[in-house]
Amino acid sequence: MKILLSLLTPVAPIAPVAAPPDPAVWPLTPRPAVVRGFDLPAKPWLPGHRGVDLSGSPGQPVRAATAGTITYAGQLAGRGVVVVSTGVRRTTYEPVVSGAKVGTTVTPGTVIGRLSAAGSHCAPVTCLHWGLVQGRTYLNPLTLLPDRPVRLLPLTPAALAPPDAHPPQPVADGSAPPARGERAGAAVVATAAALTLAAGLMIRRH
Repeated sequence: MKILLSLLTPVAPIAPVAAPPDPAVWPLTPRPAVVRGFDLPAKPWLPGHRGVDLSGSPGQPVRAATAGTITYAGQLAGRGVVVVSTGVRRTTYEPVVSGAKVGTTVTPGTVIGRLSAAGSHCAPVTCLHWGLVQGRTYLNPLTLLPDRPVRLLPLTPAALAPPDAHPPQPVADGSAPPARGERAGAAVVATAAALTLAAGLMIRRH
């Protein structure tokens, strides 16, 4: 009876597993050089660089770096701007002569316009200013890329030395000071000599 009831009990459908989002791509191809990196100011009203500048050439196709919907495509402060939105996340591209309409759904790599020389951040050369905004917070768009550039710090002798390593300081006569072990040994000898002298004085008194 229990087996029959279990067979008649409806089984809840298994929710489909959401497919992982498509990885982001570089807005320009071939992979461009980063002319100027991301530099978020300490305060919103201070100067900084809220995005990255990528080296390009006039008329070069500009691609959507991420999937989403075009929510803006037009002039802004004298420059052509395209905005691709995915929820509260937006990627911005300028200066771009837009080739897509607002409401168009795009995937990573979809051409959204052509790079314009007018209003370039890198004049007299041409570059694409690529931005990333999460809600009202500016982020580094390079963090979207699976193959983002890696900045290596130089290895210097100071960086390789342990924190408590200090070079010996020369004394007045120009000779190097005794090592830590030598100083400890000298202290033990001096202490033993003092104890021996004190013991001799006590014997003489008695």
